[in-house]
Amino acid sequence: MPRRPPTDSVAGVVAARHSDGPAVTAAIDETAFLRAVRVGDVVHVDARITWAGRSSMEVAVKVTADRWDRAVPPTDVATAHLVMVAIDDEGQPRTVPPLLPETDGDRRRYREAEIRREHRLALRRALLDGAEEV
Repeated sequence: MPRRPPTDSVAGVVAARHSDGPAVTAAIDETAFLRAVRVGDVVHVDARITWAGRSSMEVAVKVTADRWDRAVPPTDVATAHLVMVAIDDEGQPRTVPPLLPETDGDRRRYREAEIRREHRLALRRALLDGAEEV
């Protein structure tokens, strides 16, 4: 069985905790590899819910690395945004709690997530329309 990327695994944990149950990956967005992780580096993966809808959630993931050979601050090495959908025991979408942004940073991330969502939906519509023409 293939291994899940760490961003997907951490996003799944964060989504499951927010929704109080299992969640599956619906989309992986905007993965950016910023710097290389070197052999021996200690990698940290952090994630947070940035947006929640009826059954889906966007999870922002940040990957940092502590350089093994230098006493320097952690280095940002990758970021990603994943869309997770909460599912019930039959694998059907289920309702998730709303996300209530509390800080200015939370509200900014929420607005940015809404923009990404609109772009994803527009792209999906365009791809589906194009598939019908083939």
